[in-house]
Amino acid sequence: MSNAPLMPKATAVWLVDNTALSFDQVAEFTKMHPLEIRAIADGDAAQGIKGMDPISTGQLTREEIERGENDPNYRLKLAESKVVLPTAAKKKGPRYTPVSRRHERPSAILWLVRNHPELKDSQIMRLVGTTKTTIASVRERTHWNASTLTPMDPVTLGLCSQIELDFEVQRAAKEKPATQQYGGATLLPASETTARREAEQQTGVSDRDRDDMDVDAVFAKLKNIGGGKKHDDED
Repeated sequence: MSNAPLMPKATAVWLVDNTALSFDQVAEFTKMHPLEIRAIADGDAAQGIKGMDPISTGQLTREEIERGENDPNYRLKLAESKVVLPTAAKKKGPRYTPVSRRHERPSAILWLVRNHPELKDSQIMRLVGTTKTTIASVRERTHWNASTLTPMDPVTLGLCSQIELDFEVQRAAKEKPATQQYGGATLLPASETTARREAEQQTGVSDRDRDDMDVDAVFAKLKNIGGGKKHDDED
């Protein structure tokens, strides 16, 4: 099946008024229902719509129409456009935000600043479509509506997609990895504790026994020192 022509209803009006094509042929070409074409022919539908000539727009040829008029079973084929439109280049810069959503951008900025402080201003600008001045005012609580702002997820607001947000967050995490903070004492690795236990089994002396031996040795030295001092006093 070929694609529908531009302005199919206006094209149907022109074909009904200016050709002898059947309702099924017109319906097939314009991708409309045959009953709609019949209603157009009866004047019950498409009132006030001006017909559009598909020949002048290059969507049909006169030979194609004549072939369809001569054969009711023939199906018209949409002519291929000879004009090749260049693909639109992706524009760089801040994202365009609809007017109806622009008043929600400060709330989205506040949400991003609080939940993803690792994001740069340029990344927030790409996600929300705002300016550095607005981001700074929200961050520093100098925005004119700062007292009533509530943080709101930009994905929920429709300002960006979840994929775009995740991409920027991952990109920021790679550029600025989070510093690990000391979280208190942790358990020794299994390799170290296992090696220590094997050493104790080989020598037959544990850390506690070794500590007890060290304490006894210290007390013995103190006794010797004390005894020697006493003998010196007696002399």
